[in-house]
Amino acid sequence: MIAVMFSIFSYVKAQEPTGLERIIQKGAVVEKLADGFEFTEGPAVDKKGSIYFTDQPNDRIMVYNFKTGLSVFLQPAGRANGLYLDKKGYLWACADEKNQVWRISPDKKVEIITGTFNDKPYNGPNDIWITSTGHIYFTDPFYVRKYWDHTNMPQDKECVYYIKPDLKTVVRIVEDLRGPNGIVSTPDGKKIYIADIKGNKTWSYTVNPDGSLTDKTLFCEMGSDGITIDSEGNLYLTGRGVTVFDKTGKKLGNISLPERSATNVCFGDKNRKSLIITAGKGLYRIKTRVKGTY
Repeated sequence: MIAVMFSIFSYVKAQEPTGLERIIQKGAVVEKLADGFEFTEGPAVDKKGSIYFTDQPNDRIMVYNFKTGLSVFLQPAGRANGLYLDKKGYLWACADEKNQVWRISPDKKVEIITGTFNDKPYNGPNDIWITSTGHIYFTDPFYVRKYWDHTNMPQDKECVYYIKPDLKTVVRIVEDLRGPNGIVSTPDGKKIYIADIKGNKTWSYTVNPDGSLTDKTLFCEMGSDGITIDSEGNLYLTGRGVTVFDKTGKKLGNISLPERSATNVCFGDKNRKSLIITAGKGLYRIKTRVKGTY
């Protein structure tokens, strides 16, 4: 199934100390697992290590199994973007065709969790995250889509929302960012990171028991489309390749790709030691020393 392999060392600038040696497996290469898509996004991993991801322009959710290969999970798929697989096997999707958040059962039944806030459509739910303690958050930036019949932003701000445990009540949880996008939490669910892609910054927050977020702190001077985290607390931000920061916000290095931009990341394979990257028309992997938490 692996179509192309690229040496990581040919894609990391030699003149810059990368700090990636303790993260990337020795001799590891960037592998193209699959291609032929129009625009890939939203990778999410199931308990077996298989990767679900979206091909948004073609309105489908794909699944890549490391033994059986590639297949279509759902089509049409509400123009799904960001995905998250919860502990019960439900696939959550930011379905921005009609600016909704979906929960898809293992047998592919779609439940619309929310589609409006204050009686107005969302701007375009983009990325979603569920903490280990069960708190559900999604980002809602505004990017005009060709398949919409409107060009104006429905909401007055680009915000982050919290879905309460009843799955009916939604509250604005962050409303002072220019364009919230990527979102990820620490394994214990006590801290969450939110990337402001338009503000070119990533922030950390304390997650309180009631789901509220406090202690806003600048993590790094870089925004991101998608984010993931490993067991050591290193964050992986996307844009021109994947840029890795340690838990203090220090840049460790950049993993470049044969495609111009990376859109999102997660960890996959059974042992969670493969960094999975969606980028343009392809799905990529590079094997790691560290284990991903998601």
